[in-house]
Amino acid sequence: MTSTDTPPRRSIVIIGAGIIGCSTAYYLSRHPSFSPSTTVRVIEASINGPAQGASGKAGGLVAQWAYPKELVDVSFAEHVKLAKKHNGKERWGWRYVETGSWEGRALLGEGSGSGVGKGGKRKSLEKTLGLNPDISEWDRKSKGLPDDLLWVRDSLTDSYSPMAATGETAQVHPYQFTTSMLDLAKEKGVEFVSGKVTSIKQLDGQVTGVVYTKLGTQEQVEIHASDIILCAGAWSPSLVPGLPITGTRAHSITIRATPGTIITPYALFTEITLQQAGKNVKRVTPELYARPDNEVYACGPGDDSALPETVDDVQVDEAACESIRKHVSFISKELSEGTVDKRQACFLPIVKYNSDPLVGAATKIANGLFIAAGHTCWGICNAPGTAKAISQLVMDGKIRCGNLKKLDPSRFS
Repeated sequence: MTSTDTPPRRSIVIIGAGIIGCSTAYYLSRHPSFSPSTTVRVIEASINGPAQGASGKAGGLVAQWAYPKELVDVSFAEHVKLAKKHNGKERWGWRYVETGSWEGRALLGEGSGSGVGKGGKRKSLEKTLGLNPDISEWDRKSKGLPDDLLWVRDSLTDSYSPMAATGETAQVHPYQFTTSMLDLAKEKGVEFVSGKVTSIKQLDGQVTGVVYTKLGTQEQVEIHASDIILCAGAWSPSLVPGLPITGTRAHSITIRATPGTIITPYALFTEITLQQAGKNVKRVTPELYARPDNEVYACGPGDDSALPETVDDVQVDEAACESIRKHVSFISKELSEGTVDKRQACFLPIVKYNSDPLVGAATKIANGLFIAAGHTCWGICNAPGTAKAISQLVMDGKIRCGNLKKLDPSRFS
């Protein structure tokens, strides 16, 4: 095992180069106390680099009605600031979108599955749990599509209802946002390390460093750390056993509409009743997120298949992806004629006992250890708020941007 030389005065290690880890690196590098004597390293276990899990394969929705509210209140405003400061519109596709609930029907096509991946039972992604009841009941009257929503078949529409006020929902391209955060952090001296962390070292209740294996080799390296931030998503319990975090696998596809087609910016939560011989046979609920450049992201339900050893080992069920494609093609001519660019799967990190992520100091385990994981389907939305809070906690000893006590890891022993 090789080891670093004389430890620097302040050495921070971030485990995981997903959206939480890369955003945290960015906020640390912009903290007033950050200086040349501060070393920040982001260690990632994927051979393909950052954003290989949910951070690169999620829908990218950013909403004021997401949950938990304490974190969203910080995070949405930070998204707006980051987009203005770093030209997010061009760099990571930042824009506001309308949000609606669409209900309709379609004829059952041959081989139409449920969208659930093989090897697991269906699990809801529960994205709409954060909606204010007043907003979700805002307009239940059945009506036709909005005038500018032309890429969904009006003839199949039973009802459409807006789910949030204009300006309350936005989006980013998650892979572009995550890699941009890392690139901006590296401009300030943050280091990116390719390796799989195998253990967190501590002495007398204080973290002292991490041991990682260099990718493609058997060489183990020990790095000194005064502070360690665990942002490994669903894989976090592999380094801190007992963390109540599990993973839900979700499949998705991206479809590129044909040139000349206008795909207006809408996020649609659909409920499609599939019919056969005049009878209702099945109900499916794909989510659709229109992106810039005529791309549409579509995802199906989750499943409870087993978490693999690494993010690079995640298996994609082609049949689940094909089911999603068929379901959205039923209700959209533009999508049925488009080209599928990606068929993918990822694991969303879920805290077992409730929907709130773990954000804070893990003092019950060791001083200098911080947890930022378990963000469910709202990791993209809540990354900046999480990163700002953790950077303040590490550098200042307290979170100043909001009251996040309910997210403190100490609520679990």
